[in-house]
Amino acid sequence: MRIGMALSYSGGFKETVEELGDYEKAGLDIVYVAEAYSFDAVSQMGYIAAKTERVEIASGILNIYSRTPTALAQTAAGLDYVSEGRFSLGLGASGPQVIEGFHGVPYTAPLGRTREIIEICRKVWRRERLEHHGKHYDMPVPEGQGTGLGKPLKIINHPVRADIPVMVAAIGPKNVEMTAEIANGWQPIFYLPEKAGQVWGESLAAGRAKRDPSLGELDVVGQAPLAIGDDVQGFLEFGRPMAALYIGGMGAKGRNFYNDLCRRYGWEKEAEEIQDLYLAGKKDEAAAKVPYELLEKMSLIGPEGHVRERLAAMKESGVTTLNITPIAGDHKGRLALIEKIKAMAADL
Repeated sequence: MRIGMALSYSGGFKETVEELGDYEKAGLDIVYVAEAYSFDAVSQMGYIAAKTERVEIASGILNIYSRTPTALAQTAAGLDYVSEGRFSLGLGASGPQVIEGFHGVPYTAPLGRTREIIEICRKVWRRERLEHHGKHYDMPVPEGQGTGLGKPLKIINHPVRADIPVMVAAIGPKNVEMTAEIANGWQPIFYLPEKAGQVWGESLAAGRAKRDPSLGELDVVGQAPLAIGDDVQGFLEFGRPMAALYIGGMGAKGRNFYNDLCRRYGWEKEAEEIQDLYLAGKKDEAAAKVPYELLEKMSLIGPEGHVRERLAAMKESGVTTLNITPIAGDHKGRLALIEKIKAMAADL
């Protein structure tokens, strides 16, 4: 099981990157850089590439709407080049609030667009002359729709790899099925190992049945905050505001993917209460309604024995990469947590 860590996009980025060298030496395998509606992730990943030597670097995620498919392909090839083959392209549809609100682009056909984008990226990395005529993307632009001067081009540079790994953030049944079929990795959110099979098992099986064997096994990325000790249980409460934001505030009634997931986990009543309270501006009350079991089961927080049990449950459910958020008061404490969880994973 690989050990990864997500970098915060809300501030302190340079300071965190300065600490990455120690995390890299401690065995950290991969670092994820989010974008949301903060600074762009690409410039930050280039900075990480210059400051590290071994750790893999992944976007977590770049949305599929605000860059053209070929821009995504160029970006991935460029980052793979400056990192000497350490980059993975994490893609996702994000949500209507960000895509339509921040980028001003209609949030349409996320599955179809994702499939075509991955196909286009792989053609670019193989240095094929780019011709793609799909439902959502047309290259070159057809006659009568532009100047008529477009030509099929191939990327000028020779990419370091023609098979840069592609990971997709997905939680909906059809999106997860597509991910298991065509992607190298899958990044779910709010991953509960005991309920993963119940919620996503059929979708994963259906996708894997159509999967090209040359892609290898699907990398399953489970996320979890990490704190080890007899007095750390209170850190579970740190997850309430974020869970309430996603379950309650990331979308409208009937169009909130995270609320849907909470319902599929079996907390239909709680999901509705959280959303009603959050949309009414009662964020603290919404956070108080987040099920404790949800916070506990998607975390690695507690005494060492408990964390070992949770880690084993993650692996048993199919997780191959664990994306942790180490909770400690200083760099030394976070470093110790990374070393500890790396050793625990090696013992499984």
